[in-house]
Amino acid sequence: MEELDKKTTPASGLPLAFHGTAIHAKSADELQILENCFILVGKDGKIQAFQAGVEPDQINSLVSENGYAPDVFPVKHLKRGDFLCPGFVDTHNHAPQWAQRGVGRGISLLDWLNKVTFAHEAKFEDPEYAKRTYASCVAGFLQQGITTASYYGSHHGEATRILADICFEKGQRALVGKCNMNRNAPDWYRDSSVSESLRETHELIQHVHQLDPGFQLVKPIITPRFAISCEPELLDGLGAIAREHPDLPIQTHFNEAKQEIEFTNQLFPEFQTEADLYQKFNLLNGRSILAHCIFLQEEEMRRIQELGCGVAHCPIANTTMQEFMIAPVREYLRRGIKVGLGTDSGGGYSSSILDAMKQAFIVSNAQQTKTEGRDPALSLSECFFLATLGGAQVCGLDDRIGNFAVGKEFDALEIHTLDLDRPGVMCLVEEEDTIDVIFEKFLMTGDDRNIARVYVSGRSVKA
Repeated sequence: MEELDKKTTPASGLPLAFHGTAIHAKSADELQILENCFILVGKDGKIQAFQAGVEPDQINSLVSENGYAPDVFPVKHLKRGDFLCPGFVDTHNHAPQWAQRGVGRGISLLDWLNKVTFAHEAKFEDPEYAKRTYASCVAGFLQQGITTASYYGSHHGEATRILADICFEKGQRALVGKCNMNRNAPDWYRDSSVSESLRETHELIQHVHQLDPGFQLVKPIITPRFAISCEPELLDGLGAIAREHPDLPIQTHFNEAKQEIEFTNQLFPEFQTEADLYQKFNLLNGRSILAHCIFLQEEEMRRIQELGCGVAHCPIANTTMQEFMIAPVREYLRRGIKVGLGTDSGGGYSSSILDAMKQAFIVSNAQQTKTEGRDPALSLSECFFLATLGGAQVCGLDDRIGNFAVGKEFDALEIHTLDLDRPGVMCLVEEEDTIDVIFEKFLMTGDDRNIARVYVSGRSVKA
């Protein structure tokens, strides 16, 4: 790809300000719906002021107090039915599966990999195919309000570097990982050796450091696909990289399916649990993003809580492959374990976090029934938390994004529910609807047509 202008890419059109309704989560238990809210975003893309209950005649004085000239400063006034919310965070996403979403329903996980997925991901050996597909992928996620994504690339080093370039160019905040896998895949789709897999991982880290030296937007993530696909020597080498780079996150699939767990036990009989395995190889810590986490044993739950690991909850993939699997998310939240949402597309057929929120709500109702009420269903506000601040916590970014706290970067969605440029099918907003009702209608019936603007660090990034 052409070399990108690192100085001018991150932010443009700043500073900016809004007056209207803002909705964000301060915690899993606290959703704030704030009307007449004033938000000012500074030239650095960070939230400089955030104040509720501001009348229009107070705006100029607030602008002046924050060091800008009143009257000429651009303030966007949101109409009734419009509101701001934090950008969505996708904690588990397979970028090379963008063009195979929904394919391969009704077969087991390992059969799906061998019969559908590996053949598709092998296409990314072609850099031109990678450029076209990843450009569509990143644009598609931004269109749907996913301002941050944790991506698994293919096992190809060059294609994964292309993915990082495209995320940076299009302005999406991203964790990008070269998928490490040197066994239990076809010869034509796996790393040729341990040394080759580790070399390409090092090259990705160096490439992203040159692309975005402070990892302000794009960051490498250490990505063993899962233990099944990695020889012990490869896991050991990835653990060494994790020690060498203590600021880098780690991601893998964890307790995803019974078939996967049984195969892992056969390959690593010396370990009682997957938690034992990953911790032994220095891949289980507070930087770890563990996808799925369906069948955790009691000791594993204690371990991931103590170590501060994050769970990427993928309710669509968990319930639409061959089995209907329920992750005990209420129990994770009860224990204070970090939880965010993942589309897991293409294992999940949808690339929408709104869909993942709805499915998380549905699955939690199933869990409530299954446990005879011991695990109460998630509320919609809790699902919204998982999609925003919860996901930021899982990705280790909650000090920078996830809600509208002053000092955080302005990753946000501008939602319109009335007078749409492209009329959608969201539930009709009626005159008597409060903002609480409008918000619920958006979460349950809205789609990307209601997302009028997408901002990452203050920069408008939706085409």
